[in-house]
Amino acid sequence: MDNFQIETAQNVSINQNIANLGDRVLAYIVDVLVMIAYMILTSVLLGFLSLGMREQWVYMLIVGLPPFLYPMLSETFWNGQTVGKALLRIRVVKLDGSRAGFSNFAIRWLLGMIELGMTSGSLALVVYLFNGKGQRLGDIAAKTAVISEKQRVFLHHTLNVDVEEDYQPQYPQVTIFNDNEIQTIKNLFQKAKRESNHAIIVSLSNKTSEMMQITPNEKPIKFIEKVIADYNYYTQQ
Repeated sequence: MDNFQIETAQNVSINQNIANLGDRVLAYIVDVLVMIAYMILTSVLLGFLSLGMREQWVYMLIVGLPPFLYPMLSETFWNGQTVGKALLRIRVVKLDGSRAGFSNFAIRWLLGMIELGMTSGSLALVVYLFNGKGQRLGDIAAKTAVISEKQRVFLHHTLNVDVEEDYQPQYPQVTIFNDNEIQTIKNLFQKAKRESNHAIIVSLSNKTSEMMQITPNEKPIKFIEKVIADYNYYTQQ
């Protein structure tokens, strides 16, 4: 259970790495510590004000409400992340890989009170282990998943291919792509080769040449190999 498949706007299937259980648990612990630290700090500060019984609602509002709403509001305004998720480099997204919205985060938060609060995380753990997409109940209802962004750190290592010193590039148009796009092309190409799926390679070749606005001189396999090599040649100069 390392990844799930999403469909891009261009109807191309790619695999997205999901966050592992360890990262999610650590992120949750960090967020709990953040909420506890906030409650202690605000309690101490408000203690100096010597609030009476009539002002206790102010105390509860300031000390209790922000931690209560913290997971939902943090993910909403921080693009699917809390402090813990940001530190562990994981993020909540929709199942199609796009940015989740307030309604998605609200559903996750509401069900999270049951999964993580009332059942001490046991329900979330069971659903996560048996779901197959790394989702807890809140994710399933909200149609979201928690992905890991750690692989981006090593993107340049996976992109590089050996280019001979006297290598002659053929398609300068490859510079229209960025690292992420070439990595996606390379991943799809390698997966299709492993599975002997020639139809995917042909489709990938057609889409790539269309974006580059060229007519390839090679067959689809050789063309994609040339595109990847040319990209490395131009970006390493």
